[in-house]
Amino acid sequence: MFFFKKKLTPINELFPNSFVDIHSHLLPGIDDGAKTLEDSIFLIKKMKSFGIKNIITTPHILGTFWPNTPEIINDKLALVKNELLNQHITDVNLSAAAEYMLDERFMKLLYEKKLLTIKDNYVLIELSYVNPPENIFDLIFEIQTNGYIPILAHPERYIFYHYNFKNYKKLKDLGCYFQLNLLSLTEYYGREVYSTAIQLLKNNLIDFAGTDTHNDIHLKKLKELGTAKNVKLLKPLLLKNNLFNNFN
Repeated sequence: MFFFKKKLTPINELFPNSFVDIHSHLLPGIDDGAKTLEDSIFLIKKMKSFGIKNIITTPHILGTFWPNTPEIINDKLALVKNELLNQHITDVNLSAAAEYMLDERFMKLLYEKKLLTIKDNYVLIELSYVNPPENIFDLIFEIQTNGYIPILAHPERYIFYHYNFKNYKKLKDLGCYFQLNLLSLTEYYGREVYSTAIQLLKNNLIDFAGTDTHNDIHLKKLKELGTAKNVKLLKPLLLKNNLFNNFN
């Protein structure tokens, strides 16, 4: 009996030139992503080899655990960009925003209009993996009332919505955009997350994609993305990410 591995499209053939990765953790030492400047450059180089050359990296802002500020983030961004230049890497477009946990600190920053946005007024938000805010729908409305457009990071990873799919549709109906983690399609987070990601894609509920890269383990796993099924589902989605191409 012969066993055949699934033929994969090479990772560097998946991403169109216009693709912008809108979710990653590449700035050194300020969250659970890159730890050092060397880590940052290594990850960016590897992403470049995958064909990902437009990156809006998004460090966590989460209460007192990761109390990042625009000043901290922009200082680290300048450090990384300077090192890219020192290494003569000039074909990677790097900028920074943030991934905000919907907590009390976020609400304070929201009312003060001090949010780092992906582009224009698009803001990347996340929820606790344990329980969603009881007033999640009111919070989405509040974000919009204050002039921002919410993008919910990795909706497929929120287990509490897996068996209550109507909440995904309700969030979408309220005007919340969804960003898929590409790693979810490799079963990195488990079969259940993978199945939900597929269901969201098939129901046209996903708007954008991101790698959510934290480390080299993530990028090694990402090489498994190019199954025939994934390529078919992702092709139009990856093209849509050029909405955030603000480097030209």
